[in-house]
Amino acid sequence: MKSRFAPSPTGYLHIGGARTALFAWLWAKKNQGKFILRIEDTDKERSTKESVEVILQGMEWLGLDYDKGPIFQSDRIERYQAVISSLINSGKAYFCNCSKQRLDNLREDLMKKGEKPKYDGYCRQKNLTDGVVRFLNPDDKVVLFEDCVKGNIEFANSELDDLIIARADGSPTYNLTVVVDDHDMGIDFVIRGDDHINNTPKQINLYKALGWNLPSFAHVPMILGVDGARLSKRHGAVNILSYRDEGYLPNALLNYIVRLGWSHGDQELFSISEMIDLFDLKDINKAPSSFNKDKLIWLNQNYIKTTEINELLNHLKYHLDSQSINTNNGPNIEDVVENLRDRSKTLTEMANNCAMFYQDFDSFDSDLAKNVFQTKCRPILESLHSGLEALDSWTAEKIHNVIMKICENRNIGFAEVGQPFRLALSGNGKSGSIDKSAQLVGKDRTLSRLKMAIDFIENHS
Repeated sequence: MKSRFAPSPTGYLHIGGARTALFAWLWAKKNQGKFILRIEDTDKERSTKESVEVILQGMEWLGLDYDKGPIFQSDRIERYQAVISSLINSGKAYFCNCSKQRLDNLREDLMKKGEKPKYDGYCRQKNLTDGVVRFLNPDDKVVLFEDCVKGNIEFANSELDDLIIARADGSPTYNLTVVVDDHDMGIDFVIRGDDHINNTPKQINLYKALGWNLPSFAHVPMILGVDGARLSKRHGAVNILSYRDEGYLPNALLNYIVRLGWSHGDQELFSISEMIDLFDLKDINKAPSSFNKDKLIWLNQNYIKTTEINELLNHLKYHLDSQSINTNNGPNIEDVVENLRDRSKTLTEMANNCAMFYQDFDSFDSDLAKNVFQTKCRPILESLHSGLEALDSWTAEKIHNVIMKICENRNIGFAEVGQPFRLALSGNGKSGSIDKSAQLVGKDRTLSRLKMAIDFIENHS
């Protein structure tokens, strides 16, 4: 069994494309088949090398490996032209030199009559030798096919055009190239968005004209924003690598997008192996799905908590490097991550919070400092400084005991010590467990930052 993902390199890989790739990948894996990556780059004006690179990087980051590819359509032009020639020679395609003006007038006349605009076959019998090439649409009454997601679908051939399969310069068009490619590559299942569903009857007619076996088709529903509108940049239809840059784990994103239109009971969390075992085309919903970033954040937080430490560190390194955080100058990064993972929603947030363990700072978050570092905090911080300075063993347990002793002596709650201590230690009020964080920051750095907080209160009182 073979499936494929065939993006056009005219933009980035976004959520909808990534979901299509994932469904095709899962179907191949589930059936012990092959997954092929094909780059449909015959649109020379819009296709770019930058888009190709972004697609390849996105597939690699998501872990959607392919058994063959990337195959570029631009390398197969001669093959398409040979097929076009065979259709012309067999009388199943013809040249057309209708002017744009004639076609515009035809379209306008049909619309005035309330009819669907379509080409009238004006050049069918002219035996021309140049112009665009049109496929001679058959006279069969209907095109009927069973879609793996939507069930039986029927189109009337009378509503279909003699579609253009080659432009005037000889370059092939989408509907021709995709049929040739899927046939030559032995694709058994064409899994794609339902925005392609109107292309399917045209492609089926081409398959039949060429005497080729049909693949199975599965058209997955579109993804909408939470407002019900078609997914756009404001909803999350951005370059898939933007999610990497925002600190999402690839498996969390895959878990999220697999649930955009597919379900297995009420289960929300799926490992990759579970996705492969449980995925079935028949379980894809017919109705559009809705993109909700809050759900993605929730999933990502779950994955940060549970992902194996070495894998988590592998992905975190990208964000640490982006922020120029050198983890050689401080505690073991594994210990820091274990301290932060329960409080981190994204890897960017985790990397931000790693900084306090490896980089010193010379100022505090100004808004927080004004609210937290009140005059009454000074004696608390001074007691904390002296109590911690006297410790002969720098452990989270001993640090916690110092905090609790101050709370007991002053008859105050933990927060009245913990809040100013957290801000003094981190500079921004964000850290994991305060006693464990202080242990990891180290005694000298902790005492130095407490002294800086005490000086801040003195200078602003």
